[in-house]
Amino acid sequence: MDDSGRGLTDAMTAALLEGRLTDPFAFLGPQGEGDQRFLRTFQPGAEGVELLTEGESPRRLEAAAPGLFVGPLPAGGAYRLRITWPGGGVQETEDPYAFGLLLGDMDLHLFAEGSHWRLAQELGSRPRELEGVPGVGFSVWAPNARRVSVVGDFNSWDGRRHPMRLRHAAGVWELFVPRLGAGERYKFEIVGPDGVLLPLKADPLARMTEAPPATSSIVAPDWDFAWSDDEWMARRAARQAKDAPISVYEVHAASWLRPDRRPEGSLDWDGLAERLVPYVADMGFTHVELLPIMEHPFGGSWGYQPLSQFAPSARFGSPEGLARFVDACHRAGIGVIFDWVPAHFPTDAHGLAQFDGTHLYEHSDPREGFHQDWNTLIYNLGRREVSGFLIASALYWLETFHVDGLRVDAVASMLYRDYSRSAGEWVPNVHGGRENLESIAFLKQLNEVVASRCPGAVMVAEESTAWPGVSAPTHEGGLGFHYKWNMGWMHDTLSFMARDPIHRAWHPHELTFGLLYAFTERFVLPLSHDEVVHGKGSLLGKMPGDPWRRFANLRAYFAFMWTHPGKKLLFMGSEIAQPSEWNHDAEIPWDLLEQAEHAGIQKLVRDLNRIYQDHPALHRLDAAAEGFAWLTVDGAASIFAYLRRGGGEDAPVIVVLNLTPEPRREYEIGAPEAGLWREIFNSDAERYGGGNIGNGGEVHADDAPAQGQPHSLRLTLPPLGAIILRHEGVRA
Repeated sequence: MDDSGRGLTDAMTAALLEGRLTDPFAFLGPQGEGDQRFLRTFQPGAEGVELLTEGESPRRLEAAAPGLFVGPLPAGGAYRLRITWPGGGVQETEDPYAFGLLLGDMDLHLFAEGSHWRLAQELGSRPRELEGVPGVGFSVWAPNARRVSVVGDFNSWDGRRHPMRLRHAAGVWELFVPRLGAGERYKFEIVGPDGVLLPLKADPLARMTEAPPATSSIVAPDWDFAWSDDEWMARRAARQAKDAPISVYEVHAASWLRPDRRPEGSLDWDGLAERLVPYVADMGFTHVELLPIMEHPFGGSWGYQPLSQFAPSARFGSPEGLARFVDACHRAGIGVIFDWVPAHFPTDAHGLAQFDGTHLYEHSDPREGFHQDWNTLIYNLGRREVSGFLIASALYWLETFHVDGLRVDAVASMLYRDYSRSAGEWVPNVHGGRENLESIAFLKQLNEVVASRCPGAVMVAEESTAWPGVSAPTHEGGLGFHYKWNMGWMHDTLSFMARDPIHRAWHPHELTFGLLYAFTERFVLPLSHDEVVHGKGSLLGKMPGDPWRRFANLRAYFAFMWTHPGKKLLFMGSEIAQPSEWNHDAEIPWDLLEQAEHAGIQKLVRDLNRIYQDHPALHRLDAAAEGFAWLTVDGAASIFAYLRRGGGEDAPVIVVLNLTPEPRREYEIGAPEAGLWREIFNSDAERYGGGNIGNGGEVHADDAPAQGQPHSLRLTLPPLGAIILRHEGVRA
């Protein structure tokens, strides 16, 4: 080989051609010094390469090996490459290996420390200019890899062409590829520490992806969205405070409504803004909560097995489309909550599993790292880079897309090392206990960082155990969430309502037990998607009796939920009494609204939302014991009455439930105030599909004390019904 090879050996050539080049900047690009400078560039398949420098004629580089071109390089100055491809195609571009470092030392330090909160904006793939040249900077964490390359359509998915530089201090590989832009498909080709070539990996920090079942990452454009929600953001904290009315409509975006009523496809973000937003506003919900919209390979997971923690699913359009949807919600006075999953991730080969050939994101011991219930992998939250990655994801949704809160999925599975595990299937913590100390620290840090950076946003825990202080501040020893789903309330009350009324007399505690702990946390009462899938039937289907009784039971149950302390959450379809359980491959059976009883349930939910928001007694003291008092628990008759107060000058409200199919007349209930009590709601009203049994719209309190109250009311109670009475003042 002549001197144009500049010290090239057979071993070097073999490493290059076989994709084993571990330090590409020491071999490719400018080499040598002064008048001994020379250039190596690898362009497999090229017919020729010319060197272009300012003020000089093109210089043809010599072919030193198949695809490897070498030649002298003038001292100083920029250069470009003119590459001739078979068929006459000519490409002019800068050399990726002529550029200096891509990431700053502070970025790497913060990443390694687990406190880089703008990961997606700085790492992953980012259109940018480097030394005045436009292109895309790629970076990925793979500390144990022997070699990492970025591959895509731009290099024929050939991992030999763009091997990356390792920044040893953080285990991050980086490369600037000039003349690329937004929209490029890409993945990372990784050789593990044992020299084995791994399946191509999607970018964990990708902000855009291909639509499933395709799995490539996409270089996202830098976009500067023109938000129009200043008024909403300024008032958000008050709208989401513990004394505010919060009524959440939970939605699976793909199956709420299908385009043109076809069984396939889904509305994009603009379609959802056009159809879903006005519906939620008309129904009186204060918030919409979306099942996870982070990109996920399997639609049947409903998003709860995400692989791209920074990319909105391409099923619904572009990230900017998502911003338009959130903006439309805010303009309509609707808050947006995203379900978010930091507990586990799927095992798909293109994802995070053994990302660099080692257990990088997950625990290596399956007793810690494999979730038996879901056949997924569990994040190693004791690793700073992993916990920082997830906190950065949470912040990305809250800050970039103005999302108003995150509902954190499967918190119970994170808190306990023995969650859903038998003896011998779990590893105790350092103290020998079952508590997952790393997850606890992660959740506390997550909530502290969100509180600091995203004032007014709320964090909601799906936590199904009696773990103390889930919604207590971290400085008081709590986990720092704002709200916790009350899974116990849901389970107990649905159990009661599913019983035949003749058996309810023996189980009143199922309806009342939740009040023993209702003020130990700030609760959300959830009737979520989990209660209407996997053979559990619909809410209507859980109700006993003939059709009339089932609808009456559901109306009364909704009235109980909306007047019980705690924020409200209802899954889509339940507001029209969907008779069958949710099917994610279909849509809500909207045709049911042509039937009066289903339309009646919808009207009832709409009215309950209005009453709940209009009457402070039903929400202002949601998290305080003084906001609630039992008036009677007549278990034998399945009659329950309670008082709600808002404090101050707010009018009190009395709620009475008769959960038997027999109407009750002249039933005495204690009342705290004399005078007129207006019947502001009756679940048996004809407009809801009921028989119109009630109190003619009002009732006056007697001076006779009852049930520990100074006054009393004699009421007509509708069968399987609920009434709400509001105090309107003393008679003149």
